[in-house]
Amino acid sequence: MLLVMILSATMLCACNNQSSRQEQYLRIHIRANSNLTTDQNIKYKIKDELVKYLTPLVVECESFDSVVDMVETHKKDMENICDDILNDNGFSYTSKVSLNEEYFPTRAYGEYVLESNFYDAIIVELGEAIGDNWWCVVYPPLCFVEAKQLDTNNIVYKSKLLEIIRKFFD
Repeated sequence: MLLVMILSATMLCACNNQSSRQEQYLRIHIRANSNLTTDQNIKYKIKDELVKYLTPLVVECESFDSVVDMVETHKKDMENICDDILNDNGFSYTSKVSLNEEYFPTRAYGEYVLESNFYDAIIVELGEAIGDNWWCVVYPPLCFVEAKQLDTNNIVYKSKLLEIIRKFFD
């Protein structure tokens, strides 16, 4: 009976956390300068480098607020990465990185579906920022952090159920 009560409480907590967490997504939106092939190609180079830069920082964040704080702290670094790539590849325009609320259409990420709505987002504008864009979810990392990018030796697994049981018997 005790186990059934614990499991029920755990499932209730998980459901409640899931519904409140759905509102706490941080997306990233990279807007290309134009639809010229060169501008679209550099957008993807920049995307790859930003993902490489942000992945270890995002993995360390334990909450939505900590991810937002991290982004605020590293916005200038992100601009520098973008501008260095643009400059190294002969582009005369620069980038602008901001954190804003923005409308996104419905999008499926595996089994998760984010309904069309306004979401907090890292906005990366390249030059005129009028070309096709790329977007993804930074937090929770639905498509941002790939398993192959993680150092699985340093992952710490936590069990809410085990924590509750230990707390109950301590």
